[in-house]
Amino acid sequence: MNWITRPGWPGNLLAMAAGALTPLAFAPFDFWPLKILSLALLYLSLRDLAPKAAFWRGWCYGLGLFLAGTSWIYVSIHDYGAASVPLAGFLTVGFSAGVALFFALPALIWARWLRRSEAALADTLAFAALWLAQEIFRGWFLTGFPWLYAGYSQLDGPLAGLAPLGGVWLVSFTLALTAALLVNLARLRGRPVLLGAGVVLLVAPWMIGLALKGHAWTQPAGDPLRVAAVQGNVAQSLKWDPEQLEAQLALYRDMTFSARQTDLIVWPETAVPVLKEFVEGYLGVMNRYSRDRQSALITGVPLRQNNERGEKRYYNAITVVGEGEGTYLKQKLVPFGEYVPLQEVLRGLIAFFDLPMSDFARGSSDQGPLMAKGYRIAPYICYEVVYPEFAATMAARSDILLTVSNDTWFGTSIGPLQHLQMAQMRALEAGRWMIRSTNNGVTALIDPFGAITEQIPQFQPGVLYGDVVPMQGLTPYLKWRAWPLLILCGLIFAWALLASRFAKTL
Repeated sequence: MNWITRPGWPGNLLAMAAGALTPLAFAPFDFWPLKILSLALLYLSLRDLAPKAAFWRGWCYGLGLFLAGTSWIYVSIHDYGAASVPLAGFLTVGFSAGVALFFALPALIWARWLRRSEAALADTLAFAALWLAQEIFRGWFLTGFPWLYAGYSQLDGPLAGLAPLGGVWLVSFTLALTAALLVNLARLRGRPVLLGAGVVLLVAPWMIGLALKGHAWTQPAGDPLRVAAVQGNVAQSLKWDPEQLEAQLALYRDMTFSARQTDLIVWPETAVPVLKEFVEGYLGVMNRYSRDRQSALITGVPLRQNNERGEKRYYNAITVVGEGEGTYLKQKLVPFGEYVPLQEVLRGLIAFFDLPMSDFARGSSDQGPLMAKGYRIAPYICYEVVYPEFAATMAARSDILLTVSNDTWFGTSIGPLQHLQMAQMRALEAGRWMIRSTNNGVTALIDPFGAITEQIPQFQPGVLYGDVVPMQGLTPYLKWRAWPLLILCGLIFAWALLASRFAKTL
C-alpha cells in the first residue's frame, strides 16, 4: 500500500477516485460515510509527499470531485447553451480543472509548512483547519463557488446537530478531523495520553452532534401561515420567448386563481418573464386579488432601475403585492447565466455567452427583508442560498426564509437535488422555516431542523400547500457566524507551524 503515499499516477488516480466518491455522500444518494472515506484517502495520500507532488495530488482529488459532482454543468452548457458536445465537454472539464486548484493549493501549503509527521495531533488538526479554510476561501474568491461542501453530507447524519452551532463549516471541520484521526490513531498507540486525547477529539463532536440533533434553538413568533407555492413547469426553451409571454402570465394567474385561500402565495424566480415596468397592470390585478383574499403574493420579476451612479441597469428581483411590501434585488449573480465576465471579449463567441437575461447588475448589499402578513421574509434568489455567511446575514433579521429558483438549467441531473439540500442546511443553520418555490422543482417547505415537510414532484405544474411558522431567536451560528472557527483555525495553524520546534512530542 506504499504506492498510496508515493508520488506518481497510481496515487493520483486514487486521489481522483476519492474525490469522485464525494457526490455519493450528498443528495440524492446520501451515503454520508463515503465522505469520511474520501477525506481519509486524501489525507493518507498526502502524508509523505513533497510539496510539488502534493499540489498535483490535491488537484487530482478536486478534479475527480467536480467532474463527478458538477456534471450538471455539461447539461447547462450543451442542452441550454447550444454548445456542441465537444465544446460543452471541453468547457466542463476546463471548469472542473480550474476549480480543482482550490484543493491543489491547500495541499501544497499543508505539505510545505503545516504537516508535522512527528506531531500527530498537530498534523491532524492542521489538516482539518486547512480543509475548512479551503471551503471558506472557495466560497469567497472571485465571487465564490460554495458547492459540494463536505458538511452537506451530514444533513441527515449524526453531525447535523452541529450546524446551528457553527454552520455547515463546523460540520465540514469535524468530518476532516474525523478522517485524519482515523488514519492517525495507530501512530498514537505508544503514547497513552495522546491516544486518549485523540479518542476524545474523535468521539466528542459526534456525541455532541447527536445530543443536539433536534434541539430547538428558536421559538415561534406567531401563528402558522398557510402557504401556496406555485410551480409552473415552463420549459427553458419557452421561458424568454416573447410569443409565450401571455401564456406564461396566464398560467400563473390561473393557477393562483384556482388555488385554495392561503396567507402567502409564492411564485418562482422570474415567474413574470418580462421587465416589471411592462406588467404593472397585470401585477395590479394580482395585487387586488391578493388583498381581497387577505394574502401576500411574492413573485420573481426582472426590473430596470437606476443604480447609485444614475445608470439604467437590469436586476433579477423579487417583489411583493397584496398584504405585504418590498422589492429585493439579487446580489450573488451566476457567472455566464446572469452576467458575463470579460463580456467585451466573450460576447458573440458562442451562443452560451449570449444567453437571455445575462446582463444583470448586482443589487445593493444593504437591502432589508421583505414584509408579508406582518412578518419579515429573508429572500434568496436561486444561487444565493448556497452561500452560508450571506444567507445568515439576512436570516438573522427575519422570521421566515424564502428561496425562489428556476432550476430548469439543471435538466434531469442531480443538480436540483444538491441545490435543495443546501437550502435545507440554511434552514437548519438558522432555525427557521424555509419556503422553496421553483419553476420545475424541487418546490418544498422545510422546517427549522432542515427536514422537508411538503414537496411536489419535479417536472410537472402544481401548487404546493402547507404551513410555515414564523420563528424568533438566534442560533449560535447566526450570532457568531464563522468567527469562532476562524480564530480556532488561526490558533491551530500557529501551533502546527511551531510544533516541530517547541512540541515535537505532540
